[in-house]
Amino acid sequence: MTLTRILPTLRRSIPDPINHDLWPELTRATTTDVVVAGVSLLRVVDLCGTPCVHSAAAVLPGTRGIPSDTERTTAIVVRIASVERDASGTLRIVIDAALGDVRPSLSETRLIARASTARVASAVLVEEGWPDERAEQQPETDALADRGSTQPREWPLAQGLPADLAEGDLLAIPCRGSVMLSDVRPLTAPDHVPASAEWMPGWRAGEQRGARLTPGGTWLALLE
Repeated sequence: MTLTRILPTLRRSIPDPINHDLWPELTRATTTDVVVAGVSLLRVVDLCGTPCVHSAAAVLPGTRGIPSDTERTTAIVVRIASVERDASGTLRIVIDAALGDVRPSLSETRLIARASTARVASAVLVEEGWPDERAEQQPETDALADRGSTQPREWPLAQGLPADLAEGDLLAIPCRGSVMLSDVRPLTAPDHVPASAEWMPGWRAGEQRGARLTPGGTWLALLE
């Protein structure tokens, strides 16, 4: 039990703690953002829209931040498409990404872009079915690879999330391994685009988004 869970109003001045073993190297949390290796996840969203990904070296467990020479961890940001409360009081949160091909550390899911002072409620992430020809190539017993289902899939969040979540809110989730945008992008693109990239056309079939930090410190939004 953390101070911010007991007294949610403290989130205005103290960020919810993070488990550094589950995030990329040099990750720090603020009251409204997560910064990974010097890169603000909110800035990545501004450049690339959602869902978006940012990878860095994984942390060796129990070392208080020593990076791995071989392993990677990825922070992904998703947007809430809709949220409702069921009869049991659990928040059912539909997100604009698919998690079937990644290994999310769901206990670390956190709200960014604003500091909520609402108490924590039990929550479930819901992803709509994502028909994909790749699902035919995956074993039927692999629960994390079944994108062929047309039924929404659910991901319980053991730690819960603030009870005042609303459509449009952003969630940051760490994932083990190096995650590509195509691993989490839904089949149909979201209807929102970065405000700072007015030149970008809408998402097209086969289009991929990303961002790259040049040696001079300039962010480049990329389309492939």
